[in-house]
Amino acid sequence: MKSDMRAVLFGAGSFKYWSVAPLLLILIIFTAFPIAQLLQMSVSELEFVEGKLVSEFIGLGQLDNLAKDPIVGIAIKNTLVFVVAVVLIETFTGFTLALAISRTKTLSILYRSVVIIPLLIPPVAIGTMWSLMYDFNYGLFTTILIELGVKNPPLWTADPDLALISVIIVDVWHWTSFLFLIMLAGIESIPPSLLEAARVDGANEFRMIRHVILPVMAPTILVAMLLRTILAFKVFDQIFVLTSGGPGTATQVISMHIYKVFSEQFRLGYAAFLSLMVAAFMTVFVAFYLWASRVVRRRLG
Repeated sequence: MKSDMRAVLFGAGSFKYWSVAPLLLILIIFTAFPIAQLLQMSVSELEFVEGKLVSEFIGLGQLDNLAKDPIVGIAIKNTLVFVVAVVLIETFTGFTLALAISRTKTLSILYRSVVIIPLLIPPVAIGTMWSLMYDFNYGLFTTILIELGVKNPPLWTADPDLALISVIIVDVWHWTSFLFLIMLAGIESIPPSLLEAARVDGANEFRMIRHVILPVMAPTILVAMLLRTILAFKVFDQIFVLTSGGPGTATQVISMHIYKVFSEQFRLGYAAFLSLMVAAFMTVFVAFYLWASRVVRRRLG
């Protein structure tokens, strides 16, 4: 038994295990330890007393706090609306742009460079820029509408009915480039012989997209949508700069609510519990999404 263990640890093929040991150690330190701390905080009531952090174990008592929280349901609803809207719009727009630019022979590099510019700008800078354009007094959109004869231009981020839509527009402008790059790489990886065979068989542009490009691109599209869903669920900085979750709770997403519970209400344990709840939900969602994508790929052949 000892000799077998030595062979595994110090034998000829042991290098592949030792080579990943530093990475595994870093992963444990910077992932497992914070998760363990989050678990400990989520079952405790934490408060600062005379400059010291005092912890009191309450077990599942955070469920009572969750039931009494009037904002968490609104935040979850806003988050789901935001995620579904931006992922669907950005996937469709990114795929359409990638398809159009992949067929462009002249100025293709220029078009690609222009499309990816929003992705290069920091989210905080984008939020600041769009908040100036949304400004009711001197913003770009208000000025254009007034010049066109609109007497009462919308309040954009100050209107509860328009605030979330305004945030979605900003996110679509920012993150469509991300989906575009993935889609473009997928389209350009399709063998030209496959497309040429479809043309020889008499397939028009619509049938080629429907029966050739989309089935081949299905795995790429599913992975792109998964990555974008995870990122969209964690949205914070743009909303913080644009609306801070307002007006009222119109743009209050779950990440913004956790931030306010932690930094404004100083309910550290409850904020940790909400963070853990979000992490658990995303883990279940990713597992379900991977299973569903596998089923879709099987059906598409």
